[in-house]
Amino acid sequence: METLRERLERVPQIGRVTWIGARPDHGAPIEVLERAVVLADRGLERDRVSRREGGKRQVTLIQAEHLGVIARLLGREGAIDPALLRRNVVVAGVNLVALRRMRFAIGNGVILEGTGTCEPCAKMDEALGEGAFHAMRGHGGITARVIEGGEIAIGDPVRALAYVG
Repeated sequence: METLRERLERVPQIGRVTWIGARPDHGAPIEVLERAVVLADRGLERDRVSRREGGKRQVTLIQAEHLGVIARLLGREGAIDPALLRRNVVVAGVNLVALRRMRFAIGNGVILEGTGTCEPCAKMDEALGEGAFHAMRGHGGITARVIEGGEIAIGDPVRALAYVG
């Protein structure tokens, strides 16, 4: 029988990038990108977070499947515009919580390491309306640090590499 650790180490689903965004300055609107350069130990090149090395929130990711859930919890039809959620990358087809404590690859060379959950902040109520903070709880995605940089683009695969516990 497979142990819990063995189960955690094996994530067979391969996701794909469906949206990329960067925020050049604090409070600035998100720039929607078709592709982005990801800098090792920094984040997305055009994102304000990339100005300094280190940290656990170099890249933020959210599941495409949760955009509709958040909308429904707010009483809306369709899905929420990812630009309003202040995340960098939207991924479909793989449960991001499974990658929270893993190294994972995007595209051909970028390697990220999941560092935790990306909890909503008070700005979500400002961006989406009353109740958005609570609608996003458990659906805010994950944070990651950049192990190896490179370029990512819409449609790139997202696959688990190694469990880091």
